[in-house]
Amino acid sequence: MRGVPDASLPDYDWLFSRTRAGRGRGPQGARALLDRLGAPDGKFQSIRVIGTNGKGSTCAMLEAGLLAAGVRVGRFTSPHLHEYEERIRVNGVNLDPSRTAHFIEWAKEHAPDAAFFDLTLALASQVFAEEGVDIAVIEAGVGGVSDATQALRNVVAVSLTNVALDHMGVLGHTVQDIATDKAGAALPGVPFLTTATGEGLSAVQREAQRRGVTVLTPATHPTLFQLPHPPSLAGPHQQSNAALAGATLRILGYASGIEAALGATHPARLERFEIGGKTVLIDGAHNPHATRALAAAVPQADVLLFGNLARKDTAATLAPLLALAGRYVFTAPGDLATPPADLATTHGGLCVPRPDDALKTALMLTPAGGTLLVTGSLYLAGTVRAALQHGLTTPPA
Repeated sequence: MRGVPDASLPDYDWLFSRTRAGRGRGPQGARALLDRLGAPDGKFQSIRVIGTNGKGSTCAMLEAGLLAAGVRVGRFTSPHLHEYEERIRVNGVNLDPSRTAHFIEWAKEHAPDAAFFDLTLALASQVFAEEGVDIAVIEAGVGGVSDATQALRNVVAVSLTNVALDHMGVLGHTVQDIATDKAGAALPGVPFLTTATGEGLSAVQREAQRRGVTVLTPATHPTLFQLPHPPSLAGPHQQSNAALAGATLRILGYASGIEAALGATHPARLERFEIGGKTVLIDGAHNPHATRALAAAVPQADVLLFGNLARKDTAATLAPLLALAGRYVFTAPGDLATPPADLATTHGGLCVPRPDDALKTALMLTPAGGTLLVTGSLYLAGTVRAALQHGLTTPPA
């Protein structure tokens, strides 16, 4: 559909081409955009969700909980699985593409050099203000103090999921460095909650204390983080995401929404499909911390379909998954992917560069009643999920 010339459709190609082009990250560009739009972020409250993994799931639970509590809620997340407008939601409904189109035309004239993430955050803020959102759940892109979402005003809570090695070229090469950046999101007088553990938690607490902020954790405030039962989202790692969402709801006075938060769903997070008598599990795990959690949640699969981006630590990301399955299919979720031929040479298995073809191959290799695990990238997860939903693969006989 997007290939058909139509002036009413958003110019996604222009928007997606707005790279940082070597420019440093930080909140300055986003703040300038927001101010140019009349500071819409001052018209609603924000919950910032930061962390290495689990941000999307935590945001989904917060959105569900706030909706159940009667709040008019916005949600800003990234990346999208299928459509750009998934990134911006109001009361559980994705943004209308016409709003995207209108904003892109404005940006072409007034902010042609702005970066993609900054533009999307500005669009979300404008929409939330115009739609009378009470609270927006805002997922950070990369980091804390160095992230564009640091530009937001009227932040009422900061929720940190965890700290592990990822985006090291941006945030630093040690857990200490990364934790310090994420803890930089702490604001005096604003609740700062986390389910981080170990070295990452220690570093976060030191930085937060330096900023005059008390860190709320399951150890320091056990009742705050207590849950009546596990969440619907699968995997042991979702327990901590749910505890963080529940604690955030409680501290803001929306404990009535906790039950709804625990029932939230979120696509491509250990999402299950049944295809031709075979189980397909799709998960967007894309770094070592995430794949270790995935391996703990899925101790066995018959076939692994894996593809990731080359900028990630591919070897460490793949390592926890190799023992799960007896057969591997490697693919490329995009132009910047780790070459699947290299992975097949190193680890054995098949190289099938096109994800749709790789899915068909992986399904053929999966025995009747068996399990196919698809992971390594949210881009791959989105492609495979769309293929399964739209019947673009023929179930094996």
